[in-house]
Amino acid sequence: MKGEAFNSDRRGFLKFAAAMAGGCWLWSGGMARAGGSPITKTIPSSGESLPVIGMGTSRTFDAVGNPAMMANLGAVLEAFFQHGGRLIDSSPMYGSAEQAIGILLHGIKQPDALFAATKVWTDGRESGRQQMAYSRQLWGLERFDLMQIHDQRDWRIHLETLNEMKSQGRIRYLGITTSHGRSHAELASVLERHPFDFVQLSYNIEEREVERVLLPLALEKGIAVIVNRPFARGSLF
Repeated sequence: MKGEAFNSDRRGFLKFAAAMAGGCWLWSGGMARAGGSPITKTIPSSGESLPVIGMGTSRTFDAVGNPAMMANLGAVLEAFFQHGGRLIDSSPMYGSAEQAIGILLHGIKQPDALFAATKVWTDGRESGRQQMAYSRQLWGLERFDLMQIHDQRDWRIHLETLNEMKSQGRIRYLGITTSHGRSHAELASVLERHPFDFVQLSYNIEEREVERVLLPLALEKGIAVIVNRPFARGSLF
C-alpha cells in the first residue's frame, strides 16, 4: 500500500508540474531533447526563452582556495555552456561562490549566452546597493540579468531599489526567493500586491507545499518559477 500511495503522489506531482510548465519557467527532468537542443521555457513577462535547467551554486561553488575543486568546477561550467546551458544562480550567502564564478567565467571567456542571476541578502538600502555592486565586481559583469531578494530579507526596501535599477536598465529582471518551505503566506501576499518577473522556491517530490498556493499564484500572475532543491540535495536518490 505504501508503494501504491507513493506512485499515486508521484503521478499527481508530475501532472501538476506538466500543467505549470505551460505558463511558468520550471526546471524539469531533462536538459535536452533527443535531437540535442535544450528544452526551453518562456519568461512570461518578456517572452524570452531559457533552458529549463540552470546551474545552482549553493555549497558546491564555495571553492576559492581549493585548486582541485576549482578545476573541476571549471570543467563543469564548460560542459554546461557547451550543452546549451545559460542561467547561473548564486548569492552573497554562498561563501566564496560569487568569487569562484567570476574566476571561472574569466577563464572560459564569459560566454555570451550567460544569464547571470544572484541575490541581495542584507538589510538596508545602502547596504543592499553596496552588496549588489560588489557582486557585479566579483562576477566581472556590467549588469545582472536577474537580481532576487534572498529569502524575502528586507524586501520592501530592496524592491524599491530593484524597480529603480530595472527602469534604468541596470538589471533586466527582478525576483524574490524562499526555500525549505519558509514564509509561504508572506510570500504569497507579496506576490499578490507587487509585480515580479521571477519567484524562486523549493519544490521536489517530497516538498510539495508550494502546489497549494504559490505555484497557482505564479501561473495566474505570469511569474517565472525557478525551483531550488529539485532533488532535495540528493536525498531523493
